[in-house]
Formats: sequence, C-alpha cells, structure tokens
Amino acid sequence: MITEDPRHQDIHEYLAEMEDIPGTRVFTAARARIGYHLNQFAMSLMKPENRIMWKADEKAYLAQWPLTVEQKQAVLDRDYNRLLDLGGNIYFLSKIFSTDGLSFVQAVSTMTGASVEDYQAMMNAGGRSPDGVRSKKENR
Repeated sequence: MITEDPRHQDIHEYLAEMEDIPGTRVFTAARARIGYHLNQFAMSLMKPENRIMWKADEKAYLAQWPLTVEQKQAVLDRDYNRLLDLGGNIYFLSKIFSTDGLSFVQAVSTMTGASVEDYQAMMNAGGRSPDGVRSKKENR
C-alpha cells in the first residue's frame, strides 16, 4: 500500500510500491520501455492488411518485430496476464483479441479465471470488492 506522499519519497521506492498491488500491473514508464515493440506490434493490427498477414501466419508476422522470446510466446499463447507483465498495455493488447474476434469482456474474463458470465456479473455489480488482499508482501 502506498503510504507516503510521493513528493517526499524516492521515485524508485514509490514505483516499487505499485508492484505490491495484487492483481494489478501499473503501466509505468519502465513497463512502457520494456513493452514498446510489443505494443507497436499490437497496434499494427489496426490495419486490415496487417490483420490478414497475422491471421495467415502468426509466427512469421511476429518474426518481423523485435520482441523477446517470452513476449512472442505469450502472444502466441494469448496469455494476456503475462503480456502485461512483459510491458503490454491492455488498450494496445485489445487489438490482438479484437483480431481474434473476442470482445473486451471475453478477453479480460480469461485474465481473471472467471467465466464471461461471472466476470460480467461482477463488473455489473460494481467490480471487484475492495475487501481482501491489498498488499502482496503483507498479505493483507
């Protein structure tokens, strides 16, 4: 849990505290740098001709991008949680699942382990409860 005013705290300590939020990946400048090419790849799928090439041969299309081996495998596996860990931004990654014909709700439900129906019901009821684990390191 972020405890201090960030103006009075070392920026690296402040950003490290964001990694303590369970189930959340804050898209920091560090993540943006790591995921730059991953996110550019995802954005390329906005063009119809790129979607055609992607659907024809995913591995060949990915080979054109300077992604890490882990990023490429996570894309092929459609492991969106891993892609977030590897610098993906959910709004850019949405281009991948949209190309696959999935709605945002369908794709994001796979990230929670819930069925589409259960995820949608949770969100319609106001989202995840604020009660529960709020800190990974303190398990509270």
